Amino acid sequence: MPTADTIRPTEQELVERWRAQELERAGFPEDVAAELAMRNDVDLHRAIELLDRGCSPELAAEILR
Repeated sequence: MPTADTIRPTEQELVERWRAQELERAGFPEDVAAELAMRNDVDLHRAIELLDRGCSPELAAEILR
């Protein structure tokens, strides 16, 4: 039986964590970043660009949804 020490995240989980961190760093709230990070149809660069162009994180998330 696997223990907490032997359970390793999948590559998908690692990618989603990285994407969430990048989205948080750009200005998205943690929960929104996590939601967007899990979606394969959300382009990370587009999401960050929306914030760079002046969208609030809430508006950017609505556009991306």
